[in-house]
Amino acid sequence: MSQHLSEQEIVRREKLEQLKNLGIDPYPAPLYEVNCNSKEILENYNDEQKNFANVSIAGRLMAMRLMGKAAFVVLEDQHGRIQLYVGRDAIAPGEDKTYFDEFFKKLLDIGDFIGAKGYVFKTKTGETSIHVSSLTLLSKALRPLPIVKETKDEEGNVTIHDAFTDPELRYRQRYVDLVVNSHVRDTFIKRTKLVKTIRDYLDSHGALEVDTPVLQNIPGGAAARPFATHHNALDVPFYLRIANELYLKRLIVGGFDFVYEFSRNFRNEGMDRTHNPEFTVLEFYVAYKDYFWMMDFTEVLLEKIALELHGTTEVTVGDKMINFKAPFPRVPIYDAIQQFTGFDISNMNEAELLDVCKKLHIETTPAMGKGKLVDEIFGAKCEGNFIQPTFIIDYPVELSPLTKKHRSKPGLVERFELMINGKEIANAYTELNDPIDQRARFEEQVKLMERGDDEAMFIDHDFLRALEYGMPPTSGIGIGIDRLVMLMTNQPSIQEVLFFPQMRPEKPE
Repeated sequence: MSQHLSEQEIVRREKLEQLKNLGIDPYPAPLYEVNCNSKEILENYNDEQKNFANVSIAGRLMAMRLMGKAAFVVLEDQHGRIQLYVGRDAIAPGEDKTYFDEFFKKLLDIGDFIGAKGYVFKTKTGETSIHVSSLTLLSKALRPLPIVKETKDEEGNVTIHDAFTDPELRYRQRYVDLVVNSHVRDTFIKRTKLVKTIRDYLDSHGALEVDTPVLQNIPGGAAARPFATHHNALDVPFYLRIANELYLKRLIVGGFDFVYEFSRNFRNEGMDRTHNPEFTVLEFYVAYKDYFWMMDFTEVLLEKIALELHGTTEVTVGDKMINFKAPFPRVPIYDAIQQFTGFDISNMNEAELLDVCKKLHIETTPAMGKGKLVDEIFGAKCEGNFIQPTFIIDYPVELSPLTKKHRSKPGLVERFELMINGKEIANAYTELNDPIDQRARFEEQVKLMERGDDEAMFIDHDFLRALEYGMPPTSGIGIGIDRLVMLMTNQPSIQEVLFFPQMRPEKPE
């Protein structure tokens, strides 16, 4: 990308040369000993004890107010902001005023990284600050930050200037977004805490965290369109995984009883506020369990996450209050469809389902089989009504090619989807471990593929071979981590909880 420098960028590059002429390295060796951070000081400083008498701190210079022979500076590190008091005589003792007048007053800019040493005190206004005895430039910023400013008119109305709020700019330049909008950092800190809470919970129940392939020769484990690539050394096509399910089940066959993985998955489909082509799913599989056990386990896990992040099971999401207190309601999918459409479709064939879709003004294609039609009806007319956490259970067998048939309801399988705030958050089964039945289900998927369904599953012959060696009764689940983070941090779009969401290539300047 060609670079057209603004006036401020030109000035900063001139300052860069002036620093070098003064013998000051604008990008010195990286080691700078830090012994505290802003949060520790602000929370623990005691003015009577005069603790923090010898501090060394580093961060980004975010504001500077010059006052002749002194200045007040705001330094920001990962943990927050703190004020520095910089006096000329302290950092440039004796007659040598060059360091303060030429370097500090003229050549430092907002956005520069600095290191400061000194002692903590309280100003006359009672603000905890650091009295600086030594100040070091650690990295010169050549682009100005979009510093947000506020002004008030005579009537007291506040106007915000230079706010970094444009979504495309924020997602494309997340590094600036994180500096300027501190609340964005809080979202990602909560995301990390959420993942740690899940990991600790699973580990405490004896689960083993594993890694499975991202590059796969069969894109299995879900109904989705894959990204295709080519393996040059093997000279064969490969796919980025759409799910890790079939590999985790292989590990259950291999003798592990409880395995999990935070899986980065890829699906070559649409993008919107709840879908990104690259996303994170937690999947775990437990031998000798069924989907009833999995519902119990999952609702307790989500309750624990809410408590860890918010101290309560009640979480604000938009204009709604969602309560993650277990247990969650359990509603059969056909009951939900009848409740919200008035149609009992439980015994309908494909032609009858097509007629229902027509009456409900739901678009269909010739590639849709019975399972897809049921899914379309539920998605269009029912899904958005489930705001509080609800397990939708007992799906038609045609919609669930990897799920064990229901033990007491013919034509259904033991599957649930967890709906929260009108969206699917988790999908779980009592896993199909009958290799003969599994082969027949895969063959039905091939027929759908031949009809034009580009989301139908491939036959994974190695997975069938694994099942023929025997897989114990098993329950498994996939939980959409990005959507769960959206809920737990009250974010309206998936792009807000991904550090670097996919974007169109940037146009040349």
